[in-house]
Amino acid sequence: MFMQSLIIIQLNSLCLFSAPLHSQTADQELTQVLNQLWQLDTNRLTPGTDYIISLQGRAGYVAQGSNYARDKARAPLFTYVNEEKLKSIETYAHFINLLDNYEMSTGVSEKVTLDELQENRLFIDSIVETDVMKCAHKYLVRKGQSPSDTKQFKKQLYDIWFRLYHRDRSGGEDSCGFEHVFVGETKFDQEIMGLHNWVQFYLQEKHGHVDYKGYKARDNKDTPDEDDHVLNLQFSWKGLVKPVGGSFIGVSPEFEVALFTIIFLMSNSKMTSVVVKVDEYMLELVVYRHGRSIGTSFPKLLSSNHRDL
Repeated sequence: MFMQSLIIIQLNSLCLFSAPLHSQTADQELTQVLNQLWQLDTNRLTPGTDYIISLQGRAGYVAQGSNYARDKARAPLFTYVNEEKLKSIETYAHFINLLDNYEMSTGVSEKVTLDELQENRLFIDSIVETDVMKCAHKYLVRKGQSPSDTKQFKKQLYDIWFRLYHRDRSGGEDSCGFEHVFVGETKFDQEIMGLHNWVQFYLQEKHGHVDYKGYKARDNKDTPDEDDHVLNLQFSWKGLVKPVGGSFIGVSPEFEVALFTIIFLMSNSKMTSVVVKVDEYMLELVVYRHGRSIGTSFPKLLSSNHRDL
């Protein structure tokens, strides 16, 4: 499959599923659908209007296994977020309801209540109704990776993102794709794993649990701006340091779920790494498989804006 190698994908045009694709390669088909997802993400928030971030300094090196990082950002990353807008958009509202449903530490079995099961279903119901997820579903059906029946597609999404599994073999079912990617968890209370979502980052920062340490960049090509929608970050979370974590900023929950679901289903590899150019961002998108579910998924910013790519 095309996903089994590193692929550079230029996103230059909208996908038109009714158009014949006889001369197009698999790379081009993925290019089209990712571009369509970006164009259809009308729930994406606008930087400088719906939210304001303060990048401050470039984060430094953190020794492996260390929980000490020099703070290159005295102020929070998020200066302002329009929380009323988050509450008014159904997918964000249902998403936020899920963030307090999980045990932070791996090895501690998750106990899912009936109310939490209902919250999971409401979230999936809401994102499947968006144009972003409808586009993703149509593409996956066309590629033979998803059932055309919406009810069965919802079940597939549930298995990919919410089905519990053992991350720490010493305990019970202690993790799922959604928890790892969007909520975050810790390993033996010594290491941060996951936490790649901007809404969770903002809320944890607001409550004093996250301390932003600065942005990560190798050179001028991947030095971010305040209006960028993808960042490489260094931060501490409840006393533990994450040396670098990639995150989309401002995008909707349905965009991330759709994007990473497509990459997950289009490859059987345990780890898939794809380089794409989404809008003005050159990204590496990474997905790890955990059986029939997502183990982790995240973006890495390679370069952005009007800088040479």
